[in-house]
Amino acid sequence: MPPYAARVRIFDGHNDALSRLAGAGPDAPAGFLAGDGAGHLDLPRAAAGGLAGGCFAVFTCAPPDAAYADGSYLAAVPHAPAWREAMIQIGLLRCLERGSEGRLRIARGVADLDGPGLAAVLHLEGAEPIGPRLEELELLHAAGMRSLGLTWSRPNAFATGVPFAFPGSPDQGPGLTDAGRALVAACRELRILVDVAHLNARGFWDVHALQDGGPPLVASHAGAHSLCASPRNLTDDQLRAVAESGGVVGINFHTGFLRADGADDPVTPRALIVAHAAHVAEVAGIDAVALGSDFDGATMPEELGDAAGLPGLLDAFRAAGFGEDDVAKVAHGNWRRVLEATWTA
Repeated sequence: MPPYAARVRIFDGHNDALSRLAGAGPDAPAGFLAGDGAGHLDLPRAAAGGLAGGCFAVFTCAPPDAAYADGSYLAAVPHAPAWREAMIQIGLLRCLERGSEGRLRIARGVADLDGPGLAAVLHLEGAEPIGPRLEELELLHAAGMRSLGLTWSRPNAFATGVPFAFPGSPDQGPGLTDAGRALVAACRELRILVDVAHLNARGFWDVHALQDGGPPLVASHAGAHSLCASPRNLTDDQLRAVAESGGVVGINFHTGFLRADGADDPVTPRALIVAHAAHVAEVAGIDAVALGSDFDGATMPEELGDAAGLPGLLDAFRAAGFGEDDVAKVAHGNWRRVLEATWTA
């Protein structure tokens, strides 16, 4: 019998496998299903790591431009190419579902989270594929999208994301536009999860106000600003607001959002993921703590490696004093509770 850690179901709040596959050639989807070892995530490594579900991001804001290097704001991405790229990546996920022979399914409702294999929640990272009149939102929802991040680290028609300059505050730039407020309202009507990862502080508080009494507030892949002063991480006030809404913070595994020095360095202790989780638990409660790896989109601690290393991460939580009930909440239970509350509200 495998160790208990390998038998705990895990839900991961964010990966960038679709954008990796979209740029890796026509054989990449077959490699993902068969397990070619590319990137951080494929189907066999998901199974080895106990990954039962995750948010698969449709990311249309690449490639980085010259401003990326110095951490300043990046230019907005035009709608038309973003829409085309979104269609490619959504098509890839549909191909993975069809080719997996039941081992991967797109989760369109709560029941899809509980079956065997990998439940893939279709997530839009940055609302650039949606026009300001929101017509595309209906098509994306019909295609299976159930989670939406308003921004990546660029401004768009709806909101403003944070830049990457370290150290920095998330309190940079304006709040939601009128179109952004309308988009949040439309997501609430369609029961689409609204994700504040990458969003600046004013936008965060605007979403918080709009969600008052409604679906939980979620940061799919972020960390604690108190431990790493990246503008991508959340302040303690923001952590408490997420908890008060019944939401979660998916702890980002990216080394540059974990370390106190902000270094993008794979020689980073896996225990820093646990430290950010422990801080969120202390400030906001254990029910606000979840996982949001950023697999295939960030630098992972070498000690963790890839998706197959997730059981070892759960053992690190245990070694830090997290009990089995709390480990189960962080690994899967908190994300499932939030998705059920959002999709059935």
